[in-house]
Amino acid sequence: VGSGRVGGTLGRVWANAGHQVMFSSLDLEHDRKLAADVGPNASAGAPREAARFGDVLVVSVPYHALPAVGKDLGELLKGKIVLDTSNPIESRDGEIVKWAMEKGAGLASAELLPGARIVRAFNAVGYMRMAEAAKSQPRMGMPIAGDDPKAIAVVSGLVRDIGYEPVLVGSLAFGRHLTPRQPLAGERSPEEIRKIAATLK
Repeated sequence: VGSGRVGGTLGRVWANAGHQVMFSSLDLEHDRKLAADVGPNASAGAPREAARFGDVLVVSVPYHALPAVGKDLGELLKGKIVLDTSNPIESRDGEIVKWAMEKGAGLASAELLPGARIVRAFNAVGYMRMAEAAKSQPRMGMPIAGDDPKAIAVVSGLVRDIGYEPVLVGSLAFGRHLTPRQPLAGERSPEEIRKIAATLK
């Protein structure tokens, strides 16, 4: 849900890795063109179609749109693994940012997407780097945060398919650290991520 720079890039890499991907956004024509460009493992549909289609639902929208995603997808989110890449950014997202930052981005997302099994990842690395990560050796780390062990395991596999090594930094409450301009932002080795994460509360 959300096929812009981050969602579009992730979907393309996963499709190239052999996963079946459905792009969805508020612009179905854009999604159809993107799917046609990506190839046979990609399709396009409305957000509700994507929510039904996927074993994992990637939500990659401006943070101010998350309440609408939660409302529109409603029951379809219950029990679904949701990979949350969205960040509250003051210059873009307005009033919701203060609340989300105080609560923490991970816990705020869980409240806005009730019933979803949320794992935060891909929150503070540029989308262009995501497209190139598989070429990097040794692998860079990708900090992730979540509460559901099975969801974390599934997302960890998807992170590896992009070309990163997943590093669980903590529970969903630690999702507040997975935003731009925080100590974990940017690309680092798994060891560096673990060292930084150990200093966070």
